[in-house]
Amino acid sequence: MRLSRYFLPTLKENPADAQIVSHRLMLRAGMIKQSSAGIYSWLPMGFKVLRKIENIVHEEQQRAGHIPMLMPTLQSADLWRKSGRYDAYGPEMLRIKDRHDREMLYGPTNEELITDMVANFVGSYKSLPLTLYHVQWKFRDEVRPRFGVMRGREFLMKDGYNFDLNKEDALHAYNRHLVTYLRTYERMGLQAIPMRADSGPIGGDYTHEFLVLADTGESEVFYDSEITDLSFGDRAIDFNDKAACQSVMEEFTSRYARTDETHEEALFNKVPEERRRVARGIEVGQIFYFGTEYSEKLGAMVQNEDGQRVPLHMGSHGIGVSRLLGAIIEASHDDNGIIWPEGVTPFHCGIVNLKQGDDAADAACDALYDSLTALGLDPLYDDRKERAGGKFATMDLIGLPWRITVGPRGLKNGVVEVTSRRTGESEEMTPELAIAKIAAIYEGV
Repeated sequence: MRLSRYFLPTLKENPADAQIVSHRLMLRAGMIKQSSAGIYSWLPMGFKVLRKIENIVHEEQQRAGHIPMLMPTLQSADLWRKSGRYDAYGPEMLRIKDRHDREMLYGPTNEELITDMVANFVGSYKSLPLTLYHVQWKFRDEVRPRFGVMRGREFLMKDGYNFDLNKEDALHAYNRHLVTYLRTYERMGLQAIPMRADSGPIGGDYTHEFLVLADTGESEVFYDSEITDLSFGDRAIDFNDKAACQSVMEEFTSRYARTDETHEEALFNKVPEERRRVARGIEVGQIFYFGTEYSEKLGAMVQNEDGQRVPLHMGSHGIGVSRLLGAIIEASHDDNGIIWPEGVTPFHCGIVNLKQGDDAADAACDALYDSLTALGLDPLYDDRKERAGGKFATMDLIGLPWRITVGPRGLKNGVVEVTSRRTGESEEMTPELAIAKIAAIYEGV
């Protein structure tokens, strides 16, 4: 994409009403614009990153054998009354009536809808195990929406639901999701720590939240520092292997890590003092096992091998897709702007022409742009008639991981400059080597 033809309405100054870094930088980098309190339009670059995050979520869910679908945003109040949550959920739920005076709601989650669906179509143990998921917009009427996409009223979320014949199989689904989430977050350049959590209005006996450590996090967290040394890495996992998933789960949950809601000081004090940490964290996902609570109320029964009708064991698993974008920025930025991890960057690299209108510089930039594009990469070429300082400031603000700088002086020596946004280190090399370097960085990302 050529920047002169792109819609990127950047701001030089920090907006006065933006309280945290991610909100400030998303507004300044032209990623979002507030429509109303807690509701945002996603401008082209913000939408581009949002889709990259969503694609990683889809890829990892389907790698684990989970099946994508799509459910509506509006739901009937009748199902929520059957589950007992219509009144219990609280004022965060947006309750509405249609023109026929039928009570409806804008879905904050989908346990009722998916359980009713499975109750209608699944009648035998032979159809199990089954995990369905979707990525859909949700609405929760926060009393005080703030922090941009971190605490908005409308948000994009992946929510998935497993249906199993018994508790053992359902707990395997729980462990499988934990493993899947670890890989998902690492691909986005995040270390998200699974922590024992409170189930809240979802309910259930087993639940872990995934939290990214950040000074602006809403939750106070307590953890053993050893857990931050763990990495899922490139492990090959058979998601049908219960023992393998259980092993990874235990590796990441055996060390103390809890939110303030479930913190137990006596247990925490058993951790060696030099490893005890108290920090702030941003929740980016949560998994639940809640047994037969919803299936019994909504009639999700199957015939088991003995011919008996039994309720399905269930769990739900959520990832805040739009919230993740803010969390990544909170975890990866500096005073000059965003620093995107390679896995979610809106463009793979930036090309800066130091002397627009110079025949040699223009030709070299065009060649770089065309070569990178031909390799399937997506560069952003700053071809504006703008001073060099302004171009560098824009590139730093929007945070592309790599920048190729092209100018007449370097071209006389046959070189361009390749700069890492994260480290600030630069290296001169031929245009051909610059192309090869950028291509190698993104191979397999």
